[in-house]
Amino acid sequence: MKYAYIRVSTKDQNIDRQVEAMKEAGIDKSKMFIDKQSGKDFERKNYKKMLRKLKAGDEVYIKSIDRLGRNYDEIIEQWRILTKDKDVDVSVLDFPLLDTKNKINGLTGKFIADLVLQILSYVAQIERENIRQRQAEGIRIAKEKGVKFGRPVMDIPENFDSIYQLWENNLISLREAGRMLEISHTTFQRLAKRYNNKDVSR
Repeated sequence: MKYAYIRVSTKDQNIDRQVEAMKEAGIDKSKMFIDKQSGKDFERKNYKKMLRKLKAGDEVYIKSIDRLGRNYDEIIEQWRILTKDKDVDVSVLDFPLLDTKNKINGLTGKFIADLVLQILSYVAQIERENIRQRQAEGIRIAKEKGVKFGRPVMDIPENFDSIYQLWENNLISLREAGRMLEISHTTFQRLAKRYNNKDVSR
């Protein structure tokens, strides 16, 4: 039996291109399992439904590997479940080497597909590490140029000193001090700590 797995990240995205590709592959619409959900993990209703439906010898078609998921470690684990535990064949239409049915130079398609998937996983991991390195270098260079990160520091209001003295001498409450400066009492307390450079919580 032939099945298709189709995924888009949000409910607003269009599945027509994937559906059409599956029809061209000879798969009936009733055998298509569709999720409109992020590919960050495999906690997806219709993917799990498809897994329960699969029997040994069945075939699963996917338009591209990222439709299966985004995390290559998890993709490899699901690939193992599909091809080993469930004993089904998997075909990725946009990447013919990821087709466990093919035989190339006498080697089984499952071996070739497993090898290609491991290579893709390695490349994806290296790219993630390169991205993190580039981000770290970018942040370091920006800091050297004086770029500030995080929430901007709020300026202390001009009349803060007089209101602070009233509060410090218990003549007004924390909330009243905030109201007089048109800020929240928590913001006033934070500014008071900066102003006095010590804990002034009351």
